Amino acid sequence: VQLVESGGDSVQAGGSLTLSCEYTENSRCMGWFRQAPGKEREGVAAVSTGGGTTAYADSVKGRFTISRDSAKNTLYLQMDSLKPEDTAMYYCARGPSDGWSLNMLARAGYDSWGQGTQVTVS
Repeated sequence: VQLVESGGDSVQAGGSLTLSCEYTENSRCMGWFRQAPGKEREGVAAVSTGGGTTAYADSVKGRFTISRDSAKNTLYLQMDSLKPEDTAMYYCARGPSDGWSLNMLARAGYDSWGQGTQVTVS
């Protein structure tokens, strides 16, 4: 499985970005994670295999939107009202083999990761 992120950039606070992640296998839920320097990786958003169920970290709820286009094998993260604290490397990941659960952003089992795309908000 290969995952390739793109779309990271430097933007001003209040701006918007859309991250994309192209993947080669479409049978699992997917997630976006981020890691800032000196901080632990945190789950940002997750989406079910069919796209109908989503989960968000409290810190991004109402500002970020996760979606997927199964025809294009692409995962998206629309980020609006960006804040300096959103600055991080963002990674997409393939979800666990046992499917969706209530703690999707905190659970183990994401088994394939992209190389990351940098988002800097100033």
